[in-house]
Amino acid sequence: MASDDDTIFALSSAPGRAAVAIIRISGPRARAVGTVFGCSMPSPREIGLRKLRDGARMIDQALVLVFDKPNSYTGEDIVELQIHGGRSVYDSVVSCLVERAGFRFAEPGEFSRRAVLNGRLDLTAAEAVNDLVNAETEAQRQLALTQLEGGLAEKFEGWAHGILRVRAHLEAYIDFPDEEIPPTVIEKLTETLAIIQGSMALFLDDQHKGERLRDGLRIAVVGPPNAGKSTLINWLADREVAIVSRHAGTTRDVIEVHLDLGGYPVVVADTAGLRVGGDEVEIEGMRRARDWAGRADLRVLVLDAAAKGLGDPDGLGLGGGDLVLINKIDLVDRVPDWPGSFAVSMARGDGLVAALERLTTLAREMMDVGGQPVMTRARHRAALLGCRESVERALIGLNAGVSPEIAAEDLRVAADDLGRVTGRVDVEALLDVVFRDFCIGK
Repeated sequence: MASDDDTIFALSSAPGRAAVAIIRISGPRARAVGTVFGCSMPSPREIGLRKLRDGARMIDQALVLVFDKPNSYTGEDIVELQIHGGRSVYDSVVSCLVERAGFRFAEPGEFSRRAVLNGRLDLTAAEAVNDLVNAETEAQRQLALTQLEGGLAEKFEGWAHGILRVRAHLEAYIDFPDEEIPPTVIEKLTETLAIIQGSMALFLDDQHKGERLRDGLRIAVVGPPNAGKSTLINWLADREVAIVSRHAGTTRDVIEVHLDLGGYPVVVADTAGLRVGGDEVEIEGMRRARDWAGRADLRVLVLDAAAKGLGDPDGLGLGGGDLVLINKIDLVDRVPDWPGSFAVSMARGDGLVAALERLTTLAREMMDVGGQPVMTRARHRAALLGCRESVERALIGLNAGVSPEIAAEDLRVAADDLGRVTGRVDVEALLDVVFRDFCIGK
């Protein structure tokens, strides 16, 4: 059974054959790696070239680096082995570690988990580490770095500190029930809570930009059959990801493509052409197309300029921010009128650059956070919503004259919600504030 007392190890570099592979080892037995491989350990934070042996058998020459606790990523002793990246070398090193008592493979995210438990990272920073590793665009990288450097944690902890101070005042009067809370004190406490609540409301009103930036903006390409949807997808991806055919109903399922639009991540979906009729498979494809389009952040409607009549097919409910492309203008003498639309020709490339610039602008507007800390996960938003509700209850209660016990309990719940985001629910901090701000026993 896995234990936090085990010494864990894992490949920290990318898997597969490479010039160098890095094996990270963390835990109480990390320094015993020298005994495992019959070599001495270099001084902390100094790189040493060592021969790794399995008994009398030579395994490899490696660079060895030691980080002493608590000044390491996990807060534990860490040893890194920079070995040659061949599979056989890696297998030999791992086999030696596995055979030793107290050593085991790390579970997913366990190094960062130990960093959180040992106070080296808060939860938001640990999440940012994962986001930084998975960042595919410049905007995602910047967002992850902002969070890793503590921008989001600082925001939440600022609110937590304000709530803590109000709780501390209320707790002091709870401890001395014979003393009523003066109206001037109530006024100051409610004023503080109102400021916190307003700040939270403003922070929540972010149009989910952080979540979109982390996960990618969802763009649905919709329209009738043979309008040019698949051709557009292939042009955007700069490769053939969708089948293009003159026969209607070629696209039966939703095809998703991950793209980088001006440094911002988007997921563009080619969907089945919408029309009346079709066989059983095509009808299911159209149902999936409508469902994906309904959940998308943005829709691109592609219409055929040569077709009879234009309109929002099947009531997709296009919004003001959605994009309309009228394709095949090379086949008509007069382009049908649709306000705000782009006249394009997929065959000749007419108008596509302008349409792409508009699509990129829309994506940027829906994801640009201006370098500010924002929520990137549903759990952040759920916790902050719960916190705001608790603060509001406490605020209403204090104004209505409820007992300080009830208001303090609401604020305890609020503080716990914030603490779940950062992983720092610290009851002892409340006592520190009480003793600092009040003369107990006076």
